Amino acid sequence: MNAHADYHDFLKAKVRTAPMLGFEVSPASVNRMLKPMTRAIVPWACRGGRRALFLRFGLHKTSTQLEVIRQCLMHAGGHGLIVVPLGVRHEFFLEVEARHPHIRLKFIRSAAEMEAPNAPDSVDVVIHLTNYETIRDGKLDPLLFTAASLDEAACLRGFGGTKTFREFMATFAGDDRKAGRKHAGVRYRFVATAVPDPNEYIELLAYAAFLGVMDVGEAKTRFFKRDSEHADKLSLHPHKEEEFWLWVASWALFVQKPSDLGFPDEGYDLPPLDIRWHEIPSDHTAAGAEKDGQLRLLANSAHGVTEAAREKKLSLDARVAKMMEIRAEDPAAHRLIWHDLETERAAIEKAVPSVVSVWGSQDLEERERRVIAFARGEVAELATKPVLNGAGCNFQGHCAWNVYLGIGFKFHDFIQSVFRTQRFGQTRPVRLDLIYTEAEREMRRTLERRWRQFDEQAARMSAIIRRFGLAEQAVEKAMGRSMGVVRQEARGETYRIVHNDTVEETRSMTENSVDLIVTSIPFSTQYEYTPSFNDFGHTDDDAHFWAQMDFLTPELLRILKPGRTAIIHVKDRIVPGGINGFGFQTVNPFSDDCIAHFRKHGWAFMARVTVGTDVVRENAGSYRLGWTEQCKDGTRHGRGLPEYVLEFRKPPTDRSNGYADVPVVKEKPPCFADHLEQPDKAAPVGEGVRLVPFDRRLRPVPGPGFSRARWQIDAHGVWRSSGDRPLLPDELRALIRMDQKGIYRGWKAFNLSHVYDHATHVEFCEVLDAEGKLPPEFMLAPPHMDHPAIRTDVARMRTLNMLQQRKGREMHLCPLQFDIVERAIEDFSMAGETVFDPFGGIMTVPYCALRMGRRAIGVELNPDYWRDGVAYAEAAAAGGSGPTLFDYLAAHPAEAAE
Repeated sequence: MNAHADYHDFLKAKVRTAPMLGFEVSPASVNRMLKPMTRAIVPWACRGGRRALFLRFGLHKTSTQLEVIRQCLMHAGGHGLIVVPLGVRHEFFLEVEARHPHIRLKFIRSAAEMEAPNAPDSVDVVIHLTNYETIRDGKLDPLLFTAASLDEAACLRGFGGTKTFREFMATFAGDDRKAGRKHAGVRYRFVATAVPDPNEYIELLAYAAFLGVMDVGEAKTRFFKRDSEHADKLSLHPHKEEEFWLWVASWALFVQKPSDLGFPDEGYDLPPLDIRWHEIPSDHTAAGAEKDGQLRLLANSAHGVTEAAREKKLSLDARVAKMMEIRAEDPAAHRLIWHDLETERAAIEKAVPSVVSVWGSQDLEERERRVIAFARGEVAELATKPVLNGAGCNFQGHCAWNVYLGIGFKFHDFIQSVFRTQRFGQTRPVRLDLIYTEAEREMRRTLERRWRQFDEQAARMSAIIRRFGLAEQAVEKAMGRSMGVVRQEARGETYRIVHNDTVEETRSMTENSVDLIVTSIPFSTQYEYTPSFNDFGHTDDDAHFWAQMDFLTPELLRILKPGRTAIIHVKDRIVPGGINGFGFQTVNPFSDDCIAHFRKHGWAFMARVTVGTDVVRENAGSYRLGWTEQCKDGTRHGRGLPEYVLEFRKPPTDRSNGYADVPVVKEKPPCFADHLEQPDKAAPVGEGVRLVPFDRRLRPVPGPGFSRARWQIDAHGVWRSSGDRPLLPDELRALIRMDQKGIYRGWKAFNLSHVYDHATHVEFCEVLDAEGKLPPEFMLAPPHMDHPAIRTDVARMRTLNMLQQRKGREMHLCPLQFDIVERAIEDFSMAGETVFDPFGGIMTVPYCALRMGRRAIGVELNPDYWRDGVAYAEAAAAGGSGPTLFDYLAAHPAEAAE
């Protein structure tokens, strides 16, 4: 097989759909008492072995789970488990009684209550039920079961948020860190919930991790943008949206109505919603103040959590009064009163003594008894929280009226609560009365916007199901279409900018045709720049990334002239505690792996240049260096990760002297020493140490060249050490009165002109903080060092992204700074030579090379980046200039000091 075929096979293997870990089910063995749609879903779920059943309310989710678990036990034997929310288990017993003659259910709270294991091939099976609390509290080990399903797993949100949600499901998925061991997990796993919010991506990723489809960290990297302000905020890459939902469709079945799967919708019409908003006035005299002390004119809960809580407290009496006004229309009606706070529950109970309430710390048996009583119509009014009973409960039999004492930002809990009564089988219009205050208008707008997005995403998933049905092969084929690229080229007299797969393009280039390579390689799985599987960022892990680099790196060596240099920009990466198994973040030495990789392919490693970065901004993107966490436990605290410029050399043809076949020659200027004489040794020395004057004055030497002084500085590799005399911040007081730009520049000048002292640095920053001038968003006074091996003066925003932003174009995910590129081109090439960037992006390297009198070749896979890069190359070739200081200030005025 030729090299091209090898690479193509490598790319084809990147297509990721959910693994097939199940077994084939004979349609004849499926319970004939079930609906036709359910009988079609069961074989699909069992074939996958680990699948999600997202079936709209009333689409027989309970029956589907029961039959899927029965089929697993018929196939493999052992124990089966369905985990249900409180107040839901009776639904399963009723369903078994009505439609499942071959299933016997038993509710358990411990392993001691389990029945004997089922024998394979047995038609009649025993399935165990338990509550989430039993698993959460460690009373029942999930690993005792062959097959398990989580019913309404979204209710785990009420256990304490995303962390508990994921850790709970990890006990099924095979990661038991407390015991210090790894296990295979439950063999067959399923999750069934009626409404996974498609906008809550982290919930979908948690389900994927539970099913063993893909790790949460890997899925974040593959599909989502990195938010430098909030590490846990997920936003889909626009170019990854189609692939993401196709991937979800390979393991999850979103069904809104039977016709999604080709079955009739007769009898499956949802009742209409009668939505009534009730706004009550706010007390603007208690609007609060801004951080600077300025009083607010109007109350607004959108100002933050504190303001929202204050508004809830101040408006409680008015909201209860509005609730009583609404109830007065029909005091005896069956009604749900939804609330969020314990103070609200107390107020409801005081206003409506007959109401039945449930709450979190209540005895679990009593809570379940009250919920069941309301579902059966034995209780007229139930006061509860969406977080407690918003999932799994069927209240449509007697209730069609919901009163919300307040609203909040937790859309998922809200929409789940709506569907407790708006379900297939509900015979009446469902009424929603939502009470909110004038200050909560933005909260209402957010809720309505999220509702629209929810409906749009649900429709999108239905469209995918309608398009592909239950055929996994069709989904896989559709994902595989995002492979390959139609080559395009823009050429000028001194440049060639190519849109292509960089491996394919580099293979087509002539041997020994490039004088210098400068590039920033993708940081493994850190970013994906295109939806194409050709993208190097579209890899599973570091090993997979370097496997794709194995196709490129030898080609880079082949096309570079003997003895010449490749400059590779890299950065080490953070590994979350949930991925590395340690429970705290660690560092992946990606730069070390890069060195090992290039050396493996015959490159000589020459140097590592360190480029300092802003640790405050880095912490915003990783939450690894937090001040609060450092104060809690300094042992968890890492250090800021610099970037590195790695220098590699291709061995020359003649290895006897080590010179390049075509050396990079630098002209020496006349030596300063030729114009100097020895000092007068008899000259007196005053107090302290000072230089003795020369007999003749130093004459300046004009003209360019690579001086001895510059050589000594460039060749030096010693770190600066701390001085022996502390310099007090009093010497810097003048700086503190300046604005941020003045402080930054003044600190830099001071830092470089004095002996560095750590204590002084800390004290200066503390004074800034006390004066209210130490920003939390970026580092105003970083350590500066005048040393070529440790670059602390790189202008982080001096990139082509400045022009991209001004023109309203797509920003590059990880732009390379001009400072780095210009230094590399100046040090390792000569005028007229060719500089090559195999990962061109928006063509920063060709842009700089052309402006510095070199020729340039750049390759880029992203078509938008390529088009923008062509424009920059054309401008540079025509003598155009890059972003100016005014561009810089206009683009990022708050960051201009950097």
